[in-house]
Parts: sequence; C-alpha cells; structure tokens
Amino acid sequence: MSTYAILIPSGEERWASAGPEDKKNGYAVHGDFTRLLAERGHKIVGGAELTPSAQTRLVRGSLDDVTVTDGPFAEAAEQITGFYLVETDDPEDLLQVCGRLSELEGPLEVRRTVDMGERP
Repeated sequence: MSTYAILIPSGEERWASAGPEDKKNGYAVHGDFTRLLAERGHKIVGGAELTPSAQTRLVRGSLDDVTVTDGPFAEAAEQITGFYLVETDDPEDLLQVCGRLSELEGPLEVRRTVDMGERP
C-alpha cells in the first residue's frame, strides 16, 4: 500500500471572504470527500487545514545559526491551504475520488510519498 499527499492550493482570499453558509458548504464537500475515500477502501492517515500564509515562519541557517522571518513569502495567488495523507492500493481510483474535492477547491496536486525504506 502506498501513501499519497493530496495538496490543496487555493486562493486564501476566497476562503477569508466566504460567509458562514459558504464555509459550511465547503466543509460539507470535504466531509463527502472523506466519506467517499472510506467507502472505496482508501484510508486517511493524516492531514490538516493550514493557517493563512501570513502566519508562516521561514527558517534558514543551521543548527547553531538560525534566522527566522515572519511570512508570507510566496507571491503566488494560491497557497497550500491544506492537505490529506491517504493510503491506498488503487491510486487511479484515488485520483477519481479527488475529483469530488476538486469541484470545490480547483486543481489538486497528488504525490506519492517516499517510503523511508526506498531511500538509498
């Protein structure tokens, strides 16, 4: 079984300006997505909604010489606003189920994670 990260790049302004009903509907889509994953044999093993990019902290340096700078840093219109980690034996079906979430969030990035045993 492999694990996949589903990254959700979205325009933060859209969510920040959404009213209570829009947010409720958005969370309902995420609930439907997680239900579909379970029904089709995929297992969520992690994930989170992320705080806004303005709360980002960038760390540079080394153990003995760290510089921390407050964000935001990306100048892109979209930021990673959340992610899911999903274990599956059927990555093609996982991509199909991701279509449900894409209806709300737009394009999603799906990447297989590297198993620590696969590294040289």
